[in-house]
Amino acid sequence: MNRTILYKILLFAFITASGFSLYFYQQSQVDDEKIREMMAPESDLPMYHFALIGEEMNHEYWRLVGEGAKTAEENHDVLVEYGGPKRSNLDEQLKLFNMAIKSKVDGIIVQPLNDQFTPLIDQAVKQGIPVITIDTDSPESKRDVYIGTDNYLAGQLAGKALVKDTKGEATIGVISGSFDNALHHLRVKGFTDIVEQVDGIEIVAMEQSDISRVDVEETAYNMLTEHDNITAFYGTSSYNGVGIVAAAKALKRENDMYVITFDAIDENIQLLEKGDIDAIVEQQPFEMGYRSVEKMLAIIEDKPVQDVYHTELSIIRLVDLPNRNRQKGGSS
Repeated sequence: MNRTILYKILLFAFITASGFSLYFYQQSQVDDEKIREMMAPESDLPMYHFALIGEEMNHEYWRLVGEGAKTAEENHDVLVEYGGPKRSNLDEQLKLFNMAIKSKVDGIIVQPLNDQFTPLIDQAVKQGIPVITIDTDSPESKRDVYIGTDNYLAGQLAGKALVKDTKGEATIGVISGSFDNALHHLRVKGFTDIVEQVDGIEIVAMEQSDISRVDVEETAYNMLTEHDNITAFYGTSSYNGVGIVAAAKALKRENDMYVITFDAIDENIQLLEKGDIDAIVEQQPFEMGYRSVEKMLAIIEDKPVQDVYHTELSIIRLVDLPNRNRQKGGSS
């Protein structure tokens, strides 16, 4: 009897000791892995660290820019740190830009909304950090490269589309982003340079608006109330079409209203399919993000680059959607 108890005690002690041994072995493996990670050579880290600063993180257009940059990140030995305000905020963008300079990243990709970005661009370049402007250019700065839309040409394309679709007869309201933003200024200038040549077309109202759909809707509503003869709208931002259509419907004017706006985001495509939007100026935000990373690498590696890379532009109408959808399906 005593021998049986002794055997049980010894067996329990053996199992307990084995359990502790297994636990501490596993824990040592975890600790060893942590040490290996901490002691990993720098060659295991991406060779370059880039900062991409967008206008608005909660915007479909800027999500596509980020996706393009992140896809390039996967294909190259780089880390792309993508940041920006949740809602468009100039001060926050400038703050992020300044932080990127102080962090001594290897390259900065930024959308310079206005002249306040110029000193920071020049400061970064002076400190040896190359800068690529994206979507909006800053030609007076020391930036290395611009990648994005030719915004004056985009405005011209919109003007030509409106003239063609309305057969040269329209009373127009224009809704633009901030007039201080070079991007919107160029899109308006390109548009007006075309439509002002046509006798049957008149611009009766031009207003600036935030890029949010709510603000655009309010602006469009007020314009239609003050100018009930408006038959067509031109919007220079992604959500302008959404806001204009909402205002026209609120005033029961949607059936006799021509609308052209920017960007083939999902909401605009849906409104195009319904006939609420008549034409869209399509840009290439994914390509902008992707190419900006590639050209930044080229700059760092002392490869030749151009001063400007304009991405493709096109006009989308309802009739173009079937072919466009087939092309997208074939590339996925």
